[in-house]
Amino acid sequence: MGLYIVQLYLSVANTPELDHVPYDLSDRFDKEAAGYDEKVNMAEAMLFLNAKRKKITERAHGHVLEAAVGTGRNTKYYPTKQCDTVTLLDISAPMLVIAKRKWKDQHPEYFHRVFFKQQSATDPITPPFDAQDGYDTVIQTMGLCSTPEPVKLLQTLEAATKEEGGEILLLEHGKSHYEWLNRLLDKTAPAHANEHGCWWNKDIGQIVEESGLEVVAMKRYNLGTTWWVELKPRKGMRNKQAAAVVEELPQTPASPAPQKSSWSLWGWG
Repeated sequence: MGLYIVQLYLSVANTPELDHVPYDLSDRFDKEAAGYDEKVNMAEAMLFLNAKRKKITERAHGHVLEAAVGTGRNTKYYPTKQCDTVTLLDISAPMLVIAKRKWKDQHPEYFHRVFFKQQSATDPITPPFDAQDGYDTVIQTMGLCSTPEPVKLLQTLEAATKEEGGEILLLEHGKSHYEWLNRLLDKTAPAHANEHGCWWNKDIGQIVEESGLEVVAMKRYNLGTTWWVELKPRKGMRNKQAAAVVEELPQTPASPAPQKSSWSLWGWG
């Protein structure tokens, strides 16, 4: 942890002044995909995140959705024997290609039960045919930092989760317990986001509160910057959000029914 703080201080000294950084930087992940794992390996090791990735992924069971899967950094931890299907979703096609390769290499016997979806996690998510009640387990690790609509993302995950017994498991990074560290995160956030597509100074607790989901457990590590969050979907929200999506669809005027001639009534038309 001490090495992490030193690294953060050094990054402040070398942070360029940026006048404007767009909040939506999802295009950065396409550019970062090839070297992404190599870039984040050291930082995640310093924060002991691999152990937490393992612990959260081992909770997967039934029909599983992993949103913002990225390059598939959780792949090796999946308990495939207790998973009926696994759906892996990411907005970045290059990231998803790497995740797909990892799954094929590490779980070849299970590969036929894995679905890959290239889409935003803020768009409605359709479960597999035999999981129409929703996913049993929804996992997301380091996803809220990279979306411009984190509250909407959580509510979309809620709509995809089974209401009876379904759970949403998050491992995120964001604001600290300590203001001095938050000031460092705020100062370095624009440059970090511009390079990596990740805003690491978001208030995860506030985002969860605004989403309205039921909090089962919330723990924080690494001076409060690493967030472990367990959520339950609210009753009735799955159908309510599905109805809202239908209302937003463009309405096509109904075409008048074709009129049959009198000859048709006798089978001559």
